[in-house]
Amino acid sequence: MSRKKLWVTPLSVVICLIHILPFYILITTSLKAMDDLSSKWIMPGYLYLDNFINAWSDAKLGVAFKNNMIVAVTSIIFIVIIGSIAAYPLSRRQTKWNKFIYMLFISALIVPPLTSLVPLYKFMVDLGGMNQYWGIILLHITFHLPMTIFLYTGFISTIPKELDEAAMIDGAGHFGLFYRIIMPLLKPITATVVILHGVSVWNDFQFSLFFLQKPELRTVTVALSSFFGEDGNKVGWVAAGSFMGALPMIVIYLFLQRYFITGLSAGAIKG
Repeated sequence: MSRKKLWVTPLSVVICLIHILPFYILITTSLKAMDDLSSKWIMPGYLYLDNFINAWSDAKLGVAFKNNMIVAVTSIIFIVIIGSIAAYPLSRRQTKWNKFIYMLFISALIVPPLTSLVPLYKFMVDLGGMNQYWGIILLHITFHLPMTIFLYTGFISTIPKELDEAAMIDGAGHFGLFYRIIMPLLKPITATVVILHGVSVWNDFQFSLFFLQKPELRTVTVALSSFFGEDGNKVGWVAAGSFMGALPMIVIYLFLQRYFITGLSAGAIKG
């Protein structure tokens, strides 16, 4: 066995531990009473669920989960639809104009969202999108489309063009060709887009904080931030709330994981 192979297993274990340890600390913290000063590395010898109950009631997580669902689900649906439709002609027709548009989308990836926060805030105020679901959904769609188009364009480039030609010979139009032939083949990359951008939108804090300021419109991350203040930090409540907030994304990932790596690797090969 080569030296390279000997290092693969230990390195994989270390990488897994780096990702698992924060989650372990989250669980231990969420299960400890506020007056428990034992080490965060030690699992409590008792079952303490008051942190979950208090976090749910005080942060009104029921309402926050509803807001998260509305924003995340609607955003992801539009991101997938618009991104895939835009990527199809950019991938199939390599004209100078399409290449310019594609490069324009790619260049948008280097723009940090926070750098445009001030003009965005003024724009949303003028547009009437403050404290509106559609306002923050529009922002999420805008900032996640470049990466989505990049992934879809690369993935569609791996699909043989002969399928398009055969469908056109059979009388299929451009939209019929896309929805009947191409779209069903995009399951792996669609799963990748849903996981990547779904997690990003679900965990969003900056946009939710600035553009959804009404208490009844707070998302999970903003609601949990209320536990940190001058009166003290309720770390146990935050840990419990964070654990509950992470569960939907964990479940989605477990269902879509078999497509995730395939879609991510194929979407990054070309384009």
